[in-house]
Amino acid sequence: MAVDEPTERELRVMPWWLVLVGLLVAVALGWLVLDLLLTEADRASQPDTRATLRIDAIRTGLTVVAGTGGGLALLLAARRQWIAERAQRHQENVAARDQVHRDRVQAHAEAVAEAAQRHQDRQSGAAEHDAAERRLTELYTRAVELLGNDSAAVRLGGLHALERLGQDNPGQRPTIAAVLCAYLRMPAPDGEPRETEVRRSAQRVLTRHLRADDAAHWPEVVLDLTGAALVDFDATGCTLVDADFTRAVFTGVTSFAGATVRGRLILGAAIFHDVVFDDLAAEAMVVLDGARVGRSASFDRARFAEGLSCQRATLGGRTSFRRATFHQPTSFDTTRFEDTATFREAVFLSGLSMEHTQFEGSVSFRSARLADMALFRWTMFDAEAVFEQAQFSGAANFGRAQFHGMASFDGARFSRPPQVDQARASVDGGHVWPAGTVVERLDDEWLLLVDR
Repeated sequence: MAVDEPTERELRVMPWWLVLVGLLVAVALGWLVLDLLLTEADRASQPDTRATLRIDAIRTGLTVVAGTGGGLALLLAARRQWIAERAQRHQENVAARDQVHRDRVQAHAEAVAEAAQRHQDRQSGAAEHDAAERRLTELYTRAVELLGNDSAAVRLGGLHALERLGQDNPGQRPTIAAVLCAYLRMPAPDGEPRETEVRRSAQRVLTRHLRADDAAHWPEVVLDLTGAALVDFDATGCTLVDADFTRAVFTGVTSFAGATVRGRLILGAAIFHDVVFDDLAAEAMVVLDGARVGRSASFDRARFAEGLSCQRATLGGRTSFRRATFHQPTSFDTTRFEDTATFREAVFLSGLSMEHTQFEGSVSFRSARLADMALFRWTMFDAEAVFEQAQFSGAANFGRAQFHGMASFDGARFSRPPQVDQARASVDGGHVWPAGTVVERLDDEWLLLVDR
């Protein structure tokens, strides 16, 4: 807030006649005093005394005139001093106002210059951005053209050009990942080793940048590999934000060991030779509905925080869920295990459903913990079924299940009697049933389990 400067009174010039009047007043005063003193001196009786008094009177009159004139001179000198001081203050005020004005002009000039510089910087930045975008577009277009070349060597160069482009430009990473996924979704020529190597390289480019503990990590990359043909796909230790492998065909050994799943991992109707999910940390739903595994599948120590859906799947080789943990409802309904399967020491903290599931090889739930409902209705156990030392904390239902091989519940603990209505078991299986189970002979081949 600006402070108003005090206004100065107008300086008036002293007229010449005022000085003349002052002189006349001084003379008149001296004359009056002289006249009074001379009158008094004339009253003296002695001539000598009278003469002396007259001389004193004249001296006094002159003194009065001189004193009055001196006073006037002193007054004039004081006025001159006051005028000089006022003039100096006026000059200082004028100088101060001039300095303030110059400062304002300088500040305005600097502000204008700064605004002009900012405008120039913006224009320069916009020009640089446009140039960078044009160059980036040219590089991207060139790399994609290389990826579509007939020569496998040129396609490999296009892959590495895209990878380098994504490493240097984080904003382009989702697009580049989408391009690589699209390339892998394209039909692959049969028996073409050079194309197989190109596809392996494309897979490695993707997975190399999905490991969160790596300096080259590309976060928030989404994989859409629906129907892709993948060879020895290795996502070990990768962080999968959202990945869709629906109907993908995995040749060779596929590994998701130690991977972290933060978004849905969809493997519905996918085809595997060998697949490894050991130590998988799935924070989202994992879907294996309709999947087919030709040989082994391992889920040892995997953790499914949002559950696993493995309905109508076909697991052709040895399958292991040893020490796996399931936090949400898990379903294996209508799934076929064509070889041995183990759920030894697995933990099901929520419901487990294996209705209409078929185990063609032996299956083990030894020391498994089932904390909620466990459904094995219409389940087919074609070979040995081991539930020894298993702990059932919720309801367990084996209604209409069939045990073709030996069934052992030795040491199994149930919080309530299991339901076994109409379950069947082979006559010569050497079974060990839960305490209190009622077993009736149905015919020469089958035993019938009946609820009390």
